[in-house]
Amino acid sequence: MLEELKQAVWEANMELPRRNLVTFTWGNVSGIDRKAGLFVIKPSGVEYEELTPQMLVVMDLDGNRVEGELNPSSDTPTHLELYKAFTEIGGIVHTHSPHATAWAQAGRAIPCYGTTHADYFYGDIPCARNLTSEEIEAGYEENTGKSIIEVFQDKNPVYVPGVLCKNHGPFAWGKDAAQAVYHAVVMEEVAKMNLMTELLNSNADCRTPKCMLDKHFMRKHGPNAYYGQGK
Repeated sequence: MLEELKQAVWEANMELPRRNLVTFTWGNVSGIDRKAGLFVIKPSGVEYEELTPQMLVVMDLDGNRVEGELNPSSDTPTHLELYKAFTEIGGIVHTHSPHATAWAQAGRAIPCYGTTHADYFYGDIPCARNLTSEEIEAGYEENTGKSIIEVFQDKNPVYVPGVLCKNHGPFAWGKDAAQAVYHAVVMEEVAKMNLMTELLNSNADCRTPKCMLDKHFMRKHGPNAYYGQGK
C-alpha cells in the first residue's frame, strides 16, 4: 500500500541525520496521499540506521492505523491535526534541531533578518504558546497541533511553512515530504544566522525591510516568480 509514498517519506526521513537535524531518534517525517485520505509516518523510537520503507506506518485521517506492525510516531496526532487544517500541504517534519529549538525554548519567533529567510518564509517564523496543564493531560500531541493552527488563523501556511512550539521545537511542512525537510533545513540555518546576528548587533533593528522581503519571497513564490529555470 502506498509504496511510492513510503519510499519518498523514507528518503525524507533519512535526510534528517544527513542534514544534522536530528540526534538519536529526535525527529520524524510524514507525507500524505490526499486522494486516498491516508498518510505515511515514521514509527516511534526506531533508529534511523535501522529504518526501512517497509517499517513506515500508514494512518487515516481519523487517526486509525491502516497498515504497519509498529507504533507510529508519538507526534502522529500533531501531524494529523495539521493535515486536516492545512489542506494545501503534503508533508510534515518535526525535529529538535538545536538552533531552532533554542528559539523555541526562549519562546521567541524567528524574525526575518535577511534575504535567506525571505526567500522561503514570508515574514517571521511564529512561536506557538505553551499548552495549559489541562491541554497536556487531555491530549498533548493533538493539542500541540491545535496550538499551531491557532497561530495560523491570520497566516498563510504555504507562505510561512513552519513554526516553533514553545519549550519544544520546530515543525515544518511543504508540498511533499522532501520539501518539508528542505524548509526544516532552512529554518535551522536561519535560526543559527539570527543567533549570530544578535550576538554581533544586539542594539539595532536588524529586520529586513518590507520591500526587500516582498521582492525576495515573491520572485520565488509569487504569481510572477522568475527565480530558477522555469517550467
